[in-house]
Amino acid sequence: MSLTPEKESELRASFASQGLQRSLGAVLGEMEEGRCVVEVPFSAAVTQQNGFFHGGVVGAVADTAGGYAALTALPAGCDVLTMEYKINFLRPAAGERIIADARVLRAGQSVVVTRVDVHVEQSGQRRHCAALQQSVMRSNRE
Repeated sequence: MSLTPEKESELRASFASQGLQRSLGAVLGEMEEGRCVVEVPFSAAVTQQNGFFHGGVVGAVADTAGGYAALTALPAGCDVLTMEYKINFLRPAAGERIIADARVLRAGQSVVVTRVDVHVEQSGQRRHCAALQQSVMRSNRE
């Protein structure tokens, strides 16, 4: 289900305020209720010593995508804070960009659980490079 224009605008403004995501060159992509996609292009600023996307970048982008997927399922004016996540790295993230596709597994009153699949894209081909599951808690902006 698509988001209202107001809800989408609220989430895009929130994402734009994240300094880390700006420094990574992250882009907030598709959003719908219960789903969010965040992409990061490859650059020297996001690599580790072997030239792959750094695992910390993969984790940060996946965590953020999951948080924004959770926000799509919550009322306007809510925010979320990550309680925990587990990430499995499936292969080196070697490519032109990473794409974190997050989906809400369960949205409760105070806790939302998401799953995020991260793919790395090279020459139009996508390969699954990481999987993250997280719990975020609902908080109100103050």
